[in-house]
Amino acid sequence: MMDKLALTLAIIGGLNWGCIGVFQFDIVAWICGGQTSIISRVIYTLVGLAAIWCISLLFRDTSDNSNSSIDTKRSSQY
Repeated sequence: MMDKLALTLAIIGGLNWGCIGVFQFDIVAWICGGQTSIISRVIYTLVGLAAIWCISLLFRDTSDNSNSSIDTKRSSQY
């Protein structure tokens, strides 16, 4: 659940940065009333924290979880 939320926020941040880079248009600031508004700063902070959380996704080995469930199913058949 937390992984999906963090990934969603990181994607939103990435799309916002893409718009800033290509169009020089900050969507978050436009929606929330400027870069210095409290709402914008909260969103920027949440996106930053989500990006930090997503760093942990790079170092997780999810293949072990799927393999262990397969091994458990195989051992219960014998």
